Amino acid sequence: MANPNQEIKYTKLFINNQFVNAVSGKTFPTVNPSTGKKLADIAEGDKADVDLAVKAAKAAFVRTSSWRQMDASARGALLWKLSTLMERDASVLASLESLDNGKPFPNAMYDVQGSIKCLRYYAGLADKVGGDTIPSDGPHFTYTRKEPVGVVGQIIPWNYPLAMLSWKWGPALASGCTIVMKPAEQTPLTALYMAALSKEAGFPDGVINVVPGYGPTAGGAISSHPEIRKVAFTGSVEVGKIIMAAAASSNLKKVSLELGGKSPLVICEDANVDQAAMIAYMAVFENQGQCCIAATRTFVQESIYDQFVQKASELAKARKVGNPFTEGTVHGPQIDDTQYKKILGYIEVGQKEGAKLVTGGKTIGNEGYFIEPTIFANVTDDMTIAKEEIFGPVQSIIKYKTLDEAIERANNTAFGLAAGIVTNDINKALTFSHAVEAGSVWVNTYLAVVNQAPFGGYKQSGIGRELGKDSLEGYLETKSVSIRLPAKI
Repeated sequence: MANPNQEIKYTKLFINNQFVNAVSGKTFPTVNPSTGKKLADIAEGDKADVDLAVKAAKAAFVRTSSWRQMDASARGALLWKLSTLMERDASVLASLESLDNGKPFPNAMYDVQGSIKCLRYYAGLADKVGGDTIPSDGPHFTYTRKEPVGVVGQIIPWNYPLAMLSWKWGPALASGCTIVMKPAEQTPLTALYMAALSKEAGFPDGVINVVPGYGPTAGGAISSHPEIRKVAFTGSVEVGKIIMAAAASSNLKKVSLELGGKSPLVICEDANVDQAAMIAYMAVFENQGQCCIAATRTFVQESIYDQFVQKASELAKARKVGNPFTEGTVHGPQIDDTQYKKILGYIEVGQKEGAKLVTGGKTIGNEGYFIEPTIFANVTDDMTIAKEEIFGPVQSIIKYKTLDEAIERANNTAFGLAAGIVTNDINKALTFSHAVEAGSVWVNTYLAVVNQAPFGGYKQSGIGRELGKDSLEGYLETKSVSIRLPAKI
């Protein structure tokens, strides 16, 4: 049940299975984006705290530790136990997420359920990670082992706090790594609650550590720490480059990056316009447009363009924006004042550069960070709103003539996270799916992210993959072992 007055129990750092104050004694506020008012003061971790967390994580990873000696199936059982505790406290987690992030409570509950499924997927994989036997030359028995990389740093964003936590904890723990995680400073509440649940589930001391703080300090300390062997980050391209440079200059730690996008959704003239408009509507306005795979470039074939714009406008105007705990709300506030002003700035630039503002573009109410769902028509590829990631509820509808043209224009970007096409022609669907430069491609649907399939980007949208079996590779080393035999067998 939704609880807008949910108690906030955990506000301290979680290191070595204990909630502790920051070494500096500093705190920072976490704010309710629906009101702009402070929810709680959170302990502010920095380098000194990251050092303590790494020390705990390193101790938990020594060869003789209970974590390292634990059977892989038992690691899976712990992940499953954690998921059952999440199930028990689903309403608490969803309420905290809505308070801290602003997403409507039903959406937050959907994220909780998806996160439970994610951890259960990796619980099932924990004892299925193994190497190969290799028919090597000579009198040798050769095999490979898959071994955990060690202490890993994980830095997650504010748009899907709990989901991003599960995407990173799942494969890391299934692989046998130990974790130092920094949640986004805007949304630390569910990560800290999950830390408490991990202790209740029975994870040994030091296996999971959560250090809230700011990017340049806590995040920087994780990225450059010489005893962290892998860092996983989800966020902006700008910060991803900083993290990659820090990883290289410190100890050449492994890096996985899930970064930004400017995803294209191509609507073909053979599609049902009403259905296509609904797919596009969901693809761009989900999570208040604060979604890395948001299809903010909607390419519509010229013969149905005007009809599509009209239908898209109707859907956007009907979208209910409001308090995330109010029944019927499907669209909450933007995350904070910085993002709020950034989005409004893009809307202003769109109008100045000649795009037609079809609907929206204004703020809503006198408190919080609410912006109307916004649609621009007559957008051209050279406009700022067609090139840069806005990360807000702004749809750019772009006209095209042929599929080949749409593919070329869709690929004309530094990003390559996701793409989609709506068509009744299987040849068009396959041509587009194979030609577009994107890590995920959806046909006659969008946002179809599933735990079993890898997720990640081409080009500047990232390195490596989350989810699926592929995500395990980033948390594993492959060791080759050869043993001389008396004779070739």
